[in-house]
Amino acid sequence: MDWSTADVPDQSGRTALVTGGSGGIGLETARTLAARGAHVVLACRNVERGLAAAARIGGRTEVVRLDLASLDSVRQAAAEIRGRHQRLDLLVNNAGVMFPPFRRTEDGFEAHFGVNHLGHFALTGLLLDLMRHVPGSRVVTVTSLAHRAGTAGFDDGQARSTSGRRSVTAYGRSKLANLMFARELQHRLAGAGAATVSLAAHPGLSATGLWHGDAPALLRPVAGAALRWLAQPPEQAALPSLRAATDYLVPGGAYLGPHALFESRGKPMPARSSRVSLDVSAQVRLWELSQDLTGVRYRLTPADTPACTPEPAARPPQATGR
Repeated sequence: MDWSTADVPDQSGRTALVTGGSGGIGLETARTLAARGAHVVLACRNVERGLAAAARIGGRTEVVRLDLASLDSVRQAAAEIRGRHQRLDLLVNNAGVMFPPFRRTEDGFEAHFGVNHLGHFALTGLLLDLMRHVPGSRVVTVTSLAHRAGTAGFDDGQARSTSGRRSVTAYGRSKLANLMFARELQHRLAGAGAATVSLAAHPGLSATGLWHGDAPALLRPVAGAALRWLAQPPEQAALPSLRAATDYLVPGGAYLGPHALFESRGKPMPARSSRVSLDVSAQVRLWELSQDLTGVRYRLTPADTPACTPEPAARPPQATGR
């Protein structure tokens, strides 16, 4: 299917939160949603950059400070959003780091795992009450082709490891966690009868600011060649996220990415994932570890959901991803 931004339906009356929306793929995602009429909330670590992005986007766009490397900041951002809005229709977990200079998060976690996964896990859990009864609401978590380099041996030691800097394995592990989180969230949402669905998307290969990090030496020449010959611009790389967020023919539990050149570029279509990402027991272990590390526990039981939740017209059956 030849899907583009022209296929994004009217988003008037919807509120969308995009993390990392001040640049790159997040900015392009937010720009398209705003152009279709959504009220867009940019959740950004740098508020000045966020305000500049909001001015470029126009429409009904606002900014909330969010530093995913700090669980205190995540809680403050969630409280601010809850104070401003009574409902959320879309949450796009887009922000991330790749090969940052070595640092731990404020809470002592390895930066890739702490920012890319744990920060988004906590944010989603703290905001889910604004979504779970909203017909057509969606959580889209952005992962990466690099999830294939990750292993599912998630434990407290790896979460606090000092070996994450410039590590392909550490980055891959965090993106594997993103994908497994999206699938386990869908399983729990479906089990609770929630109106919200969870999906995952990857952008393929795109020349965004993530590549400005201190990449491992062995990757630098490869990365340079790949960016020159394979990378697509951010507006194209945003299409899988946008389709996951707005195309109701794509059911919960789906995983989208570009269709061409080993999924590095092209139109957004169902993507392939690693075998380990489908491991149900590993998904559950990651979920339980994430709850313990963040202190955020999701309240998703059938008793929390109204007996009758309206669905959007012509909504296809949900896929659980299991």
